[in-house]
Amino acid sequence: MNRNIIKLAALPSVFGIVALATSLKETENNVSSTEGLELFYTVPHADEVEVNESVANVAATGNSFTGFKQALGFKESQNDYSKINKYGYLGKYQFGRSTLRLLGVTDTDEFLNNPILQERTFLANAKRNKWVLRRDIKRYTGRTINGVKITESGILAAAHLAGPGSVKRYLRSGGVEGFRDAFGTSIRSYLKKFAGYDVSFIEADRNAKVNIEGLALND
Repeated sequence: MNRNIIKLAALPSVFGIVALATSLKETENNVSSTEGLELFYTVPHADEVEVNESVANVAATGNSFTGFKQALGFKESQNDYSKINKYGYLGKYQFGRSTLRLLGVTDTDEFLNNPILQERTFLANAKRNKWVLRRDIKRYTGRTINGVKITESGILAAAHLAGPGSVKRYLRSGGVEGFRDAFGTSIRSYLKKFAGYDVSFIEADRNAKVNIEGLALND
């Protein structure tokens, strides 16, 4: 009789364990289920997904022109003066050969081995782009296009990426005529990423060429 009492007393515990196990199983099965739920979320625009970059080397330069160059150089090549990407773009700022020729640089080997030459090339290109986009800088700075506030530094960075003509079309179309490079990088992303730097140092120059004075260039 005592054994029967013990068995009967144990039944609630057994049923409790079974019920708990069943509940846990149902919970487990429903963890990944969205049936019957109203989900409200947004997936970020591809350009808004930021790479986890170390910017310690530009932190001290803030929003200065030097900070602008370092940030752009890091984005292009991680500030590697000797880098050549798979499409043949060269140096810290990833210049194409046709742009180098336009700016007066013909020796790509010397270019890759001369950081000062690369920095001067960047400045010359920025001066030229600023002249081409001078009216657009004046007209669109401070406006918002595709959710991005337009700034002079953003415009010049985008021109470095896509060329001034593409940036002009983007701005004048209200962001409809976009551009992406071979890696999928867009004008919009550069307008956003490089906004707010002080690039007033750059003078617009229609005929800007690289200043090779004082540089030891190969013949």
